[in-house]
Amino acid sequence: MLVGIIADLHANLEATKAVFRKLDEIRPERVVCLGDVTGYYANPNEVIDMVRERNIPTLMGNHDAAVCGLEEPWFFNENAQAVIHWQAAQLRPEHRDWLRAIPREISIDEDTLAVHGAPGNRDDYILDWLDAMRYVEYLMRANARVCFFGHSHRAALFGERGSGPQSTQSNCFTLNSNNRYFINPGSVGQPRDHDPRAAFGIYETEKRIFEFCRVEYNIAVTARSVIEAGLPPQLARRLERGK
Repeated sequence: MLVGIIADLHANLEATKAVFRKLDEIRPERVVCLGDVTGYYANPNEVIDMVRERNIPTLMGNHDAAVCGLEEPWFFNENAQAVIHWQAAQLRPEHRDWLRAIPREISIDEDTLAVHGAPGNRDDYILDWLDAMRYVEYLMRANARVCFFGHSHRAALFGERGSGPQSTQSNCFTLNSNNRYFINPGSVGQPRDHDPRAAFGIYETEKRIFEFCRVEYNIAVTARSVIEAGLPPQLARRLERGK
């Protein structure tokens, strides 16, 4: 089965449209969203519309929990808090209800787990191999070999015993069935790995091949929508830098 993995859309409509156009070309049998559909940018309702219209299984990210009122945004920085309050006022009631009902964790297949931040804690960050290794025992208890996660906005692959064979394309990895992996496809709406293109991933479950994918989108349109909505301009400026 071919599965599209998307994460951290963050109400960036232009990036989301570009990724969905590419997914429509690839035609995966399933798409899974690792959370944070909301936060940071100016089109939460439109992005949620697109996700819901496609019936994409979606996890609850930390921004989603705050925007829908399940949590207070105490631990967010000033810019993120400003957007959360603005989006909470903009969000349509049916979208608020949908956000409140989405799960924190799902299984993609019998040995593949999907979370937002880290297994068992959507607010934790996995930034390096040592961070990932803290959660190996969680995967063992869940009988999982692969864990897809988001939250850091950085495309990454960490294997318990190394990353495994890499193709000559440099963005494809063949996963060893005797290894355990933590994979972040990168962020659709706000990449932070110095590549401003929208990021997502494709996973072939039978062949156990994961591909990191990037696609260009109209950053200027997203940046302009931030300014027009009166949101913090720093959020617009960071998109060009991919950080």
